[in-house]
Amino acid sequence: MTTEQPQLSPTGAIQNLPQMAPGTWFEYPIKVQPHHTDYSGNVWHGSYITWMEEARVECLRSIGVEFADLVALGCDLPVVELSVRYHRPLRMGMTAIVKAQMADIDGVRLNWDNQIQSVDGEELYVTARVTLVAVDREKGKIMRQLPPAVKDALARLSV
Repeated sequence: MTTEQPQLSPTGAIQNLPQMAPGTWFEYPIKVQPHHTDYSGNVWHGSYITWMEEARVECLRSIGVEFADLVALGCDLPVVELSVRYHRPLRMGMTAIVKAQMADIDGVRLNWDNQIQSVDGEELYVTARVTLVAVDREKGKIMRQLPPAVKDALARLSV
């Protein structure tokens, strides 16, 4: 029995994309709003995770990969592992930079590194490693391999 991997439609939506230089961090600025904080005015721990996801999605968009295109290929990328170290809290009204970098691709596992730091780079608030895995949306199972168009696009981010 042969199973075909989902393929990109002829639009070429995620082909001929720009490439990030190896070792380059994608930077995503944020400002802490009241709804990001707990009762004490410190950022609630889940807000950092949300910002890291936003940075990953925007990083992909910066090289021309819309997350919706990945979904259209039948490829979902859920988080399967997350390791976060909170160094110091951000507080309401502060600004920071969320940095995202694809560390490596191991089969269908995508490892991303994140840092959240002050705008001037002097203060480190959070470091994290997030692992995503490619799942076939139709079957609900982990894919054996990334669809070629997805693999080629993501290789442009790998350090």
